[in-house]
Amino acid sequence: MLRRRINRLLGGDERRVDSRTIYIGHRQCSATEAFIPPKFCDNRIVSSKYTVWNFLPKNLFEQFRRIANFYFLIIFLVQVIVDTPTSPVTSGLPLFFVITVTAIKQGYEDWLRHKADNEVNKYPVKVLEGGLRIRKEKDSEKIKVGDVVEVEEDETFPCDLILLQSSRDDDTCFVTTASLDGESNHKTHYTVPDTEKDLESLNATIECEQPQPDLYKFVGRMHIYKNNLEPAVRSLGPENLLLKGATLKNTQKIYGVAVYTGMETKMALNYQGKSQKRSAVEKSINAFLLVYLCILVSKALVCTTLKYVWQSKPGQDEPWYNEKTQREKDTNLYLKMFTDFLSFMVLFNFIIPVSMYVTVEMQKFLGSFFIAWDKDFFDPEIQEGALVNTSDLNEELGQVEYVFTDKTGTLTQNNMEFIECCIDGFQYKYSDTSSELDVFCVTDGPVSKLQQKAGREKEELFLRALCLCHTVQVKESTEQNQVQRDGLIDQVDGLGMDGEVLHPAEKQRGFIASSPDEVALVKGAMRYGFTFLGLESKTMKILNRNNDVEMYDLLHVLNFDPVRRRMSVIVKSKSGDTLLFCKGADSSIFPRVRQEEVERIRMHVERNATEGYRTLCVAYKRLTAEEYAQADAGLREARLALQDREEKLMAVYNQVETGMSLIGATAVEDRLQDEAAETMEALQGAGIKVWVLTGDKMETAKSTCYACRLFQRGTELLELTVRTLEDGTKRREERLHELLLEYHKKAVQDAPTVKSGVNRTWSSTSQDYGFIIDGATLSMVLNSSSESNSSRYKNLFLQICQNCTSVLCCRMAPLQKAQIVKMVKNSKGSPITLSIGDGANDVSMILEAHVGIGIKGKEGRQAVRNSDYAIPKLKHLKKLLLAHGHLYYVRIAHLVQYFFYKNLCFILPQFLYQFFCGYSQQPLYDAAYLTMYNICFTSMPILAYSLLEQHICIEVLLDNANLYREIAKNAMLRWGPFLYWTFLGVFHGLLFFFGVRLLFCNPALQDNGQVFGNWSYGTIVFTVLVFTVTLKLALDTRHWTWINHFVIWGSLAFYVFFSFFWGGIIWPFLKQQRLYFVFANMLSSVSAWLVIILLILLSLLPEILLVVFRKPRGPHARQIAAVTPLSYKHLKEHE
Repeated sequence: MLRRRINRLLGGDERRVDSRTIYIGHRQCSATEAFIPPKFCDNRIVSSKYTVWNFLPKNLFEQFRRIANFYFLIIFLVQVIVDTPTSPVTSGLPLFFVITVTAIKQGYEDWLRHKADNEVNKYPVKVLEGGLRIRKEKDSEKIKVGDVVEVEEDETFPCDLILLQSSRDDDTCFVTTASLDGESNHKTHYTVPDTEKDLESLNATIECEQPQPDLYKFVGRMHIYKNNLEPAVRSLGPENLLLKGATLKNTQKIYGVAVYTGMETKMALNYQGKSQKRSAVEKSINAFLLVYLCILVSKALVCTTLKYVWQSKPGQDEPWYNEKTQREKDTNLYLKMFTDFLSFMVLFNFIIPVSMYVTVEMQKFLGSFFIAWDKDFFDPEIQEGALVNTSDLNEELGQVEYVFTDKTGTLTQNNMEFIECCIDGFQYKYSDTSSELDVFCVTDGPVSKLQQKAGREKEELFLRALCLCHTVQVKESTEQNQVQRDGLIDQVDGLGMDGEVLHPAEKQRGFIASSPDEVALVKGAMRYGFTFLGLESKTMKILNRNNDVEMYDLLHVLNFDPVRRRMSVIVKSKSGDTLLFCKGADSSIFPRVRQEEVERIRMHVERNATEGYRTLCVAYKRLTAEEYAQADAGLREARLALQDREEKLMAVYNQVETGMSLIGATAVEDRLQDEAAETMEALQGAGIKVWVLTGDKMETAKSTCYACRLFQRGTELLELTVRTLEDGTKRREERLHELLLEYHKKAVQDAPTVKSGVNRTWSSTSQDYGFIIDGATLSMVLNSSSESNSSRYKNLFLQICQNCTSVLCCRMAPLQKAQIVKMVKNSKGSPITLSIGDGANDVSMILEAHVGIGIKGKEGRQAVRNSDYAIPKLKHLKKLLLAHGHLYYVRIAHLVQYFFYKNLCFILPQFLYQFFCGYSQQPLYDAAYLTMYNICFTSMPILAYSLLEQHICIEVLLDNANLYREIAKNAMLRWGPFLYWTFLGVFHGLLFFFGVRLLFCNPALQDNGQVFGNWSYGTIVFTVLVFTVTLKLALDTRHWTWINHFVIWGSLAFYVFFSFFWGGIIWPFLKQQRLYFVFANMLSSVSAWLVIILLILLSLLPEILLVVFRKPRGPHARQIAAVTPLSYKHLKEHE
């Protein structure tokens, strides 16, 4: 990184130009040109934060940026330097403990990152050197741009490569990009045309664009030099680029040249650096801390000022019994005032105890175990439960306003299944149950049902179309007859025409495809007796119902693209007929077929779409010799074009795909995760907005949104995609602006204001809107040519999205997912965001969101490793947010408010006491009480409360998602509740001090007439304080367990025992023992007993009256009351 920065400063960075030139194998290609080897970054990946040298300074700097840590450091230094009433140990020791524990935790996490980086960087790879003749093994980090790398099957590409040579006969290779974009299907990549078969004689350079994060874009060209002839130029596109992180499949080995390495690979550019996440509660604590700092400084200033006012009176500054020393007389007055101010600061410092931070850390750490221990999160399939990687964000789970979810593998199981088809207007539903499907009984088999409905010719044409119109490959077996012996991954029930079982070789077959729904359609055709046997040297083979093999020559494949939303194949049968088979979305097929055919099928398509199925229409066309010749010439010409290749191909595709005949439609289901729809409904009921961010195609994602009930039948979809921007008359940016304004008017300006919490209904008068955007259009919105337009587009886009019930973003690159999360996170109101995903392509958005959740899915564990929480299934998100999140937030909010309250009660009497002791910094309480108050006497009850409290039963929280709204937007830590607790602390502090002051009007409180001293005064105040704040917490507790009883009554008993013990023994290590028998003497006075009991009752009386006379509100009152006697353990058993 440092080297790259120095390069940039010295002007040696490639960023100055728009493209880079790569010499394949580092060879000079032209004798006339001077060869200057260009410099690029190495192939090291760095995700760690610290090094051995910078860990200590960097970590300490980060920790002391926290207001609390810095404040306690200052107080500690003051106690060391200035003569203060309390020892430096009281603040130094807890601070050292907190800093050390945090440093060890962060150091360990970074060591794990270093370990992971080394695994990647030291991975052995094979590189061709010495004129591409010698194969040499070296570490992955040593790969340079221009090196030719060999990769074998099932290996991961070590950097971004251009494919030069493949072991397959058709010069292709298959890769899976699950770790990049979440799609686990196989994608086909092609070698550069006309490259030498023998790499040793290859003499070429590559000119390509500079590194950029878009996974789906790549522009370049290769210059191939041969025998002093003019160099041949071949265009390079994304189909030639193999990305780092993708895996080679079904291809023995490939050779590729490195074009982007290390931190410049597309995968690294899509990686979002890990930043420290802080919860909203911590921000609230910092705000409250500033208020209490102001109170502390005010108290210190008031006392310092009044001290010098009081001492200015004659005789008060130097009374006869306390004459000043010479050194005191010589001290500068202002310096003396400043040290007095600091002494008061230290005396009142306990108003902000470091123990609160220790308690909060313990509450978060121990509380996280309840998530890991929850039996409802245990998944029997993988034999794992939930995992907590970051305990700092437990309460943030109760504040989520936006959920960003991946689709493939998160909402769905990524397992496409053929459901039904419609041929010529007749519906064919395949039943897979053994009771209905008996292969020996013709009447019950699906084939006989098929025969009863449509003409045999139409059926067979439709099934041939399914077997031919695709890019599916039959999986190769490495050994002969392995298919017959072992079978393969995808097993499908094969059925002959008359119910006979097919041969195992035909029955069990493995498929590879760029899209899982293509495999589902081929399998669907197999169920009805047509089996695709594979493609061999441009010949497609089909086994028909009569067990005859049909052969077709594959002439052209018209690939799928998101604008056309269809794909076609042109094949030639053995009888000499040239046929075009086309399949695609209904909106792209219907306008290209005869309208009388459309009506018979439209109803089935619409019904399937509303049921959440992925629907495709199938059409065909017989081509005459003239039509085919014209199409063939047009396609060949367009494919050789270097410029505007896509536009020219599109024109030919559109020309060929007209005047077709509609045969039928298919319905394929991408199985949803268990309870996915119920989970999404519960989240929406809780007032959470759900956005789906996926790298998948729009049609698939849209049908999933319908199936999850994110889009309803009455939802009007606002689409902002490449397809909607295609308007021949206007530039894309103009069209984008026009659409944004139109949608903004519809969804924002014209929308009636609806109360939050109103349930959506199909019959409601207000229109629900769903918003759909794709990656290419999002890039235009976020990166517009002019800065003013960009911010304007962003604002319009955000406002539209915030007024829609759900938003779908498809064809997203991983970094774009993170950009969307960041945009919403930084929008007005700073809403709390949560991202959930299961693949490495989701890591960026998981790291960007306030809370990141990984699903322990099929696509590796990168998402789980980078997440804050990991759960086995999407359905567990409901309980994680609505129950655990809700309870954690309520508990920690109460903990924070209670801590500030009890310390205000503690220090206010100390402040008031200064008015009666000549502002001499005399402590009201003994040093032991000062130290033990927050550590022992009052810490355990609030810790137990913050771990075990359930103010509402878990079942009720899950059944009533609306309850989540009541704590939204940090409701319990706003200024209103804070001021209530502050006034309560002031009221109790005044009552304790002046109540005891009234008792001391006659200090002769013992039977023998002895008077009580100042330490007795302080001890009575302290006793009332400890009992009041502990019993206040007991009144607030709604869910009693044996632990609560033990710590509350145990803390009070410990206080009494400690006071007797501390004052009943002469301790040899103490210079003076202020409390010797003070507590025992105090309890011998009936007046003291009376005052203690009276003051405790008076303090708690308003609280008791409130509990007695307040009527329970809402429908959940009975459940709240009923749950209180249960323990946490019992509650878990009841669940």
